[in-house]
Amino acid sequence: MIHYLPIILNFIHKNISTSVLILNILLSIVIVFREKKASASTWAWILVLNFIPIVGFFLYLLLGRGLSRVRLFDLQIQKKIGMMEELAKQQERMRLGDYPKPSIGNIDARGLIHMVTVFDNNYYASHSKVKLFIDGHKKFDALIKDIKNAKHHIHFEYYIFRMDGLGKEVYSELLAAQKRGIKVRMLLDAWGSHGVKKKDFRKLIHEGGDVIFFFPIKPIFSFRVNYRNHRKIVVIDGKIAYTGGFNVGDEYLGLSKKFGYWRDNHLRLTGEGVYSLQNRFIMDWNSQHSNEIKKPKEYFPKEMDWGDLHLQIVTSGPDSNEEEIKNAYLKMINMAQKEILIQTPYYIPDDSIHEALKTALMSGVSVRLQIPNKPDHPFVYWATYSFAAELLDYGAVVETYEKGFVHAKTMLIDLGIVSIGSANIDVRSFNLDFEVNALIYNKDFAEKARKAFFADEVNYHVITKEEYDHRLLIVRFKESLARLISPLL
Repeated sequence: MIHYLPIILNFIHKNISTSVLILNILLSIVIVFREKKASASTWAWILVLNFIPIVGFFLYLLLGRGLSRVRLFDLQIQKKIGMMEELAKQQERMRLGDYPKPSIGNIDARGLIHMVTVFDNNYYASHSKVKLFIDGHKKFDALIKDIKNAKHHIHFEYYIFRMDGLGKEVYSELLAAQKRGIKVRMLLDAWGSHGVKKKDFRKLIHEGGDVIFFFPIKPIFSFRVNYRNHRKIVVIDGKIAYTGGFNVGDEYLGLSKKFGYWRDNHLRLTGEGVYSLQNRFIMDWNSQHSNEIKKPKEYFPKEMDWGDLHLQIVTSGPDSNEEEIKNAYLKMINMAQKEILIQTPYYIPDDSIHEALKTALMSGVSVRLQIPNKPDHPFVYWATYSFAAELLDYGAVVETYEKGFVHAKTMLIDLGIVSIGSANIDVRSFNLDFEVNALIYNKDFAEKARKAFFADEVNYHVITKEEYDHRLLIVRFKESLARLISPLL
């Protein structure tokens, strides 16, 4: 066989173009018939493979391969804590036409509630309290205070954790809590938190804490670059929970020269809504099969700081058959009668969301969209700018944030229903990453969220149709290129 090796290598060398062509054809067949991607994504990948064949092949291995639809998360956890029984009762009542009545004015939310509860299997929490944070200093001051007062456990899940000034402060408090006998579990996304390693948490681990990296990065190539845990969840003693857009790092305190002030939205929950976030954390934690939580009931205390605010925690991910968060966004847009307010750093919608917003505008609904004025990812920024500006033709108000970087993921309709969480309005959040949003049904909270939306209006620049039409040729080229590959972003 060794004698034939030079002949084989010579054949491959002389026929490399044919080999690449065959490989591209086979991979294209796989993309079209096996992956079952959206048509726009399919054509984008075929374009990449044919224009940059060798590089495109490795890009596909890195970014394009689908995640198996095998359910990653142990739904038996919900049965063990009794949530499935309560959810089943809610679903049966709704099938009989008996819906909860949140304080949202004249908005008919039954369709949205039915979809999220009956079809998406998300528990409807009627007894919660929620506090909104838009400033990183205030959010982390509150979080650190709650960590210091923890009595039983701290469950800590973030996409990005940096061991910088803020990260060291948070870690120091988590370590102090573990030394007091408080069980600390940290679940960090391996891609988003690539700047830290397990050795950085050795003191916490030595004291009995647990640290897990979600979908660890393999040497040289990781075939799960796309499928990241973008959720931000903290649960303390099963009684207090945090979720929203802030990660852990100095830039989220506005300390980055590149981004300046960081404008985001984050929630602190008490009451019944905490159960759903605790349930989500435990499923995420156990999905990594390391030090699994096998007796979850002790993490769901009966004594809570109850409230009267109604909400639902909605999650989605690439292992789901449906795009639950996207469907919630779409339903909210279609429900709106007067006003839709949106904050998002990335507006790269699929056709359903983009056309729904156009239809809403044509129907007389006011739409205001706030996006960043600077890119953290250039192609994403130019695609966002292009899609957002297209809504100007239909009467939307599009604003760019000039004070720093707007990272909030917010949708508010008709001063009654608010969605705040980790999911952007883009393909990545809809079906490539694991996300979590809170749907809040409450007029008083909606008024606070709307006030926060307009609080720093002076720091926004309104894009006019005339301004956009006179953009530079280089800008037009960047937008065209970014839109062409937008299904891959």
